[in-house]
Amino acid sequence: MKLLCISDLHSEAGSIEGLAEADALVICGDITHFGDGAKAKELLYSFKDSNMILAVPGNCDNLDVNDALLDLDVDLHARGRIIDDVGFFGLGGSNETPFNTPQEYKEDTLLEFIMKGYEQVRDAAFKVFVTHTPPIDTKLDDAGVRHVGSTSVRRFIEEYQPDLVLCGHIHEAKGTDRMGKTVMVNPGMLRNGHALIDIGEDIKVDFF
Repeated sequence: MKLLCISDLHSEAGSIEGLAEADALVICGDITHFGDGAKAKELLYSFKDSNMILAVPGNCDNLDVNDALLDLDVDLHARGRIIDDVGFFGLGGSNETPFNTPQEYKEDTLLEFIMKGYEQVRDAAFKVFVTHTPPIDTKLDDAGVRHVGSTSVRRFIEEYQPDLVLCGHIHEAKGTDRMGKTVMVNPGMLRNGHALIDIGEDIKVDFF
């Protein structure tokens, strides 16, 4: 299965090379820039060439973006679905920031959301955790001054070891990292590119 992963659109979208060839487009949040559900739908409709879309909201998405994702049947926030033995589950929003954005949660609440989705895919052969906020103290949450990721996301990954983690939130932390057997990918802000992940016998990551 090939996944095309994007994040942090912030209300901007455009043509993405390789979209039609990927089995699924995975969006790791901040679909809008403090926009509403109608704006989110407009952006997602622009990806009409994708075979399938799976998404979580980000901290800069207003709450009715969550309703839009549910309406379009693409939502993974605190939800899970199994597709061809691959279990996708997700976490939207972020841990608390200094900026009082629309979807910020305490760490205990984030963990509750994660576990709710995970329980729906626990028996899947291969598990993909889609989260807007990255785990703390990794290459993927380094904001330049300090690490700003989630302690709950890290705690979950350390304990449950999903095969693949796709995240966003920190625009400048595009890249990969590893925690135990878990491969972790931040595709960076969409205007600066995206990632193509092949989850065949091995996990192969290419950045564009």
